[in-house]
Amino acid sequence: MKNVLLLLFVIAACWKLLGSDEPVELGPGLLVTDEPKQITIERAEHFAFKDYQITPLASIVIKAKVLSKNSYLLGRESDLAPIDLALGWKNMSDEAVLNQIVITQSGRWYHWQVQDFPIPRIEIETQSANMHLIPATKAIQSMIKQVKQGQIIDMRGYLVRVDAKDGWHWLSSLTRNDTGAHACELVFVESFNISVGE
Repeated sequence: MKNVLLLLFVIAACWKLLGSDEPVELGPGLLVTDEPKQITIERAEHFAFKDYQITPLASIVIKAKVLSKNSYLLGRESDLAPIDLALGWKNMSDEAVLNQIVITQSGRWYHWQVQDFPIPRIEIETQSANMHLIPATKAIQSMIKQVKQGQIIDMRGYLVRVDAKDGWHWLSSLTRNDTGAHACELVFVESFNISVGE
């Protein structure tokens, strides 16, 4: 009997572990009605973080649906931002829309494909974004690691420029209207919470 209970416990633990990244379904309808709120910082002072210099370019407050999540272990960027989230708001928070869009991430890029556009292309491009997240603390990094596709998150921080002593730098986009190379947001995350879908 003990062996059977032990086996059941191991199966349950494995199922929980393997199923921990299963997408969360919240149903159709707009779940996030506002776009990110951003305020430009005119005279920002840089600060040291790890072995880098961080310069805040704009404060940002985001409520968004997690469209996709990808972790990175290789490359210089992973030392700062080990996880990227593709996030959506307005129509890109509606699962009735998202079910008609194939969303993937790779190589620090966010990709989407459709057979027929459920909403205008411009809305897909401006109501979603790929965000490279620099956690300010280990606790925030742990929270970001736990997030699942489909959940609604609240995040506060700064869009930043990162500089290294050898001249290397990484610069955030400052608009949601751009696409392609250099269109991703680089966010120094000071607050992160899963607000819906836990």
